[in-house]
Amino acid sequence: MKEKNVKILFVSQEIFPYLPESEISKIGRFLPQGIQEKGREIRTFMPRYGCVNERRNQLHEVIRLSGMNLVINDTDHPLIIKVSSIQSARMQVYFIDNEDYFHRKFTLANENGEFFSDNDERAIFFGKGVLETVKKLRWSPNLIHCHGWITAFIPLLIKKAYADDPLFAKSKIVYSLYNDDFPNPFNPDARKKILMEGISKKDVEIIREPTFENLSKLAINFSDGVIVSSPRVNNQLIEYINSVKKPLLPYQDNENYIDIYDQFYTDILNDDSHVSNKKKK
Repeated sequence: MKEKNVKILFVSQEIFPYLPESEISKIGRFLPQGIQEKGREIRTFMPRYGCVNERRNQLHEVIRLSGMNLVINDTDHPLIIKVSSIQSARMQVYFIDNEDYFHRKFTLANENGEFFSDNDERAIFFGKGVLETVKKLRWSPNLIHCHGWITAFIPLLIKKAYADDPLFAKSKIVYSLYNDDFPNPFNPDARKKILMEGISKKDVEIIREPTFENLSKLAINFSDGVIVSSPRVNNQLIEYINSVKKPLLPYQDNENYIDIYDQFYTDILNDDSHVSNKKKK
């Protein structure tokens, strides 16, 4: 693949300055910019949490992309797309919005630190919303890099539910592991809620008990490579990555991490041992 033709989709749980600085939000902010400056074409997505200040960050709705309904747990939920620009980075950020799931004053947990009981549905909606929006943009990513557990269903969706879509047929997936464990499992019905055309019960058997660890394993199973993006992550997940023989980039604590990530992308894009989508059973 010619370097100049590479298109990379970044999907992040958090991006600074829309949310406070954290490991995920800083990488979500500076990695896409660095990759774009290397001549790659990028798109960047995050949820439009209720605590994101629309006026200060100059978010506006993209009417031509909005208006679709996504069915989650047999209920229609309108998909609203908003966009903002980080002028200093010459970078646009697309926001996935929905009144039912994201119009709250907090991101993933309430004021008492209790994780929202519908975080499973929020993650499914977010993942499907990103992919449906990319379809409307008619933009075919060569590589999709997912950051944070709210993106964990995307590798499964790409490799199964959207496997026959020509926009994603050859997309490679990289999943970043962070120290963002959630304390309690998802709703026990999470496995049933993600079932759709192309996704079988066997595909999601690993989240029969939908813990953080098992959700991460699901993402790893359907990814082409994994990056450790926190200095401390669940050791059992590192062992699991090695057991399933996925390409693994260890944690990078130097200022050149963007260069190293970029080389990892190139290695994944040129690696035919991990065949994309339905070609690998």
